[in-house]
Amino acid sequence: MFQLTTERLILRHLDADDAPMILRLLNEESFLRNIGDRGVRSLEDARAYIQSGPVASYQQFGFGLNRVALRDDGPGIGICGLLQRPYLDHPDIGFALLPEYWSRGYAREAALAVLDDGRTRLGLRTILATTALENPESIRLLLQIGFRFDRLLQTPGYDQPSRLFFRDE
Repeated sequence: MFQLTTERLILRHLDADDAPMILRLLNEESFLRNIGDRGVRSLEDARAYIQSGPVASYQQFGFGLNRVALRDDGPGIGICGLLQRPYLDHPDIGFALLPEYWSRGYAREAALAVLDDGRTRLGLRTILATTALENPESIRLLLQIGFRFDRLLQTPGYDQPSRLFFRDE
């Protein structure tokens, strides 16, 4: 079973038991504003999202979004992982935490673990990241962990362009 462990976190593949956390996370105002509406409105929708998104990605690419949990008591606090989007040449990193876990360094810790795994286990040399134009928290985090701004990108399904960042190992 896939698992990454950091000083304070455990990251593992998502499964159907994570549906309550996914339902809440995907309907947070910040997620809807910065990432988008995934149409997840019920536990059944959340289970379907996990199966058709992250689980399908694990099977096809060997990576995907992971559940992020605290090591001490284990609640799911968000997601972080690599995604292979059809319009990008390299995998990109994605992350989102429930608001009560912001500003504690958890997103940075999870992202660094995912980047290290991408480099060591998957042999990835280039990893991308995209953000909404106005998402200063994510932009700041990406810059802190070694990403550099590349260009604006018109992302399929979005009215506004996204900021595209890259990190080479």
